Amino acid sequence: MRYTKLGATGLDVSPIALGCMTYGDPTRGHPVWSLDEERSRPLIRQAVEAGINFFDTANMYSQGSSEEILGRALKDYANRDDVVIATKLRHPMRSGPNGAGLSRKAVFTEIDHSLRRLGVDHVDLYQIHRLDNATPLEETLEALHDVVKSGKVRYLGASSMHAWEFAKVLHLQRAHGWARFVSMQDHYNLLAREEEREMLPLCADEGVGTVVWSPLARGRLARRADETTGRSGSDPFADMLYTQQVSDRAIIDAVAAIAEDRGVSRAQIALAWLRRNPVVTAPLVGASRPEHIEDAVASLDVELTDAEVRALEAPYTPRHDFQGVSDDAELRRVSATIGIAPAA
Repeated sequence: MRYTKLGATGLDVSPIALGCMTYGDPTRGHPVWSLDEERSRPLIRQAVEAGINFFDTANMYSQGSSEEILGRALKDYANRDDVVIATKLRHPMRSGPNGAGLSRKAVFTEIDHSLRRLGVDHVDLYQIHRLDNATPLEETLEALHDVVKSGKVRYLGASSMHAWEFAKVLHLQRAHGWARFVSMQDHYNLLAREEEREMLPLCADEGVGTVVWSPLARGRLARRADETTGRSGSDPFADMLYTQQVSDRAIIDAVAAIAEDRGVSRAQIALAWLRRNPVVTAPLVGASRPEHIEDAVASLDVELTDAEVRALEAPYTPRHDFQGVSDDAELRRVSATIGIAPAA
């Protein structure tokens, strides 16, 4: 495994991050595709043995059980000082007041709960899952700075927002001398390239590394265009992200043609394309089968030609930006997923 720095920091991370939303108690999350602890642990162990040291989860994944499963597995299979544990906060964890958001109270409460579930005394990368428009931005940023200074968090990261919002955040952090976001977890793949307009150039200019979620477009880039899976049939969020476009089929076919010509999987081609962008630190790969991890690691040895890249990129047509989905709509979706009512 060849490690890389996370943005402008000195932190060494694998160029593949294991996304752990798949791992969690099915009764507390997604009954169709969540893997319980017995099925999750071999995959986490496989990732560690492959040299992957970057693991991403969130407090709300299966209502905390993803953190619990990941923490126990890493304790058994890895050296804590070698691995980079990333988690997130913002979405609802319980009904009632202060059960969600990025208030000072929520930040201090949720970091302690995450540390307890993970079984560690610090988190390497603490990320805001989304902005919280109900809390003053300065309150959130100062609270995050304070948890860094407390020793409970090593680095801070953010996730999907508008570029102008992220620019404002970075300005405030610099102006106040607060700990800065060193990473941006954004939505980017061959079927969704809108981040190339503003967010990725901003991150490159600011020395912020990007950690890409949905690098395979919820599996669409790794299978035939007409093929479905158990998850694809029960994932309304994916349907919201990937409204059907004529160009999608052409891109998927181009991935398939290059993969067949090279004798590798489609996933390897799609992941290799991401790696060409220097601002991409690592894609978040969700693995429910051993071959998913094998493909991700193998993709690191695939170097696409300029002609292959042109074939992959040429059919693209702009799609509705993910950030066009209102924050309130996403909050309702997440709340319904975990079966609690969002605070008014």
